[in-house]
Parts: sequence; structure tokens; C-alpha cells
Amino acid sequence: MTSLSKQSCEPCRSDSTPLKEEEISTLLSQIPDWERVVTDGTPRLRRSFSFEGYPPCLDFANRVGAIAEEEDHHPQLIIEWGKVTVLWWTHTINGLHRNDFILAARCDEIYQQNR
Repeated sequence: MTSLSKQSCEPCRSDSTPLKEEEISTLLSQIPDWERVVTDGTPRLRRSFSFEGYPPCLDFANRVGAIAEEEDHHPQLIIEWGKVTVLWWTHTINGLHRNDFILAARCDEIYQQNR
């Protein structure tokens, strides 16, 4: 099976089906540093990335923003001194889609490249 970070996102429409719990569990096992959280009734993927200082946080956030633009799928980014928290979910279906897991895996890849 191709690693999540190497997979392509697919267009997600409002009639797309959110992932089922079993699918979420399987995909989460491929991105073990991420957690599933529920905010305002919507499941999301969340991970905080640690850095030394503020400039590396901005660089990481910009790199994540670039892949988000490429895929037309955008996360919530919370930038603090020494930490960036990324949350992925699919707004159009008010839930989790495979695209969220693909882009979470790409965030992990970006983080590893910057270490």
C-alpha cells in the first residue's frame, strides 16, 4: 500500500460520505502522532509540532499552507512561540475524509524534513 503522504487528494463534494469509525481507526494507525478530537460536534485530526523559536514555526506553517493551496484543502493552523498546532477536517461534509489523513501525513513529512 502506498504511504498516505504519497497519495493524491480527491475532490470532495458536499455529497461525499464522511469516513466510518473503522476507516478512521485504520488510517489513524498510519499517522500515530495525530489524535482524533471532536470540536463543536465535528471530528478533526490534531497534532502539535514543537520548534525552537518562532521563525521555524512560521516556516512550517507556510510550508503547510503551500500544500493546502496545492490541494485546495485548508487546515486550521495555530501558531505560537515554539509550537504549531494543525487541525484537519473536511468542512463540506462536517467530518473526516481520506484527504485529511493524506495531508496530515504530508505535515509529518514536512516536519521530518525540517528536523
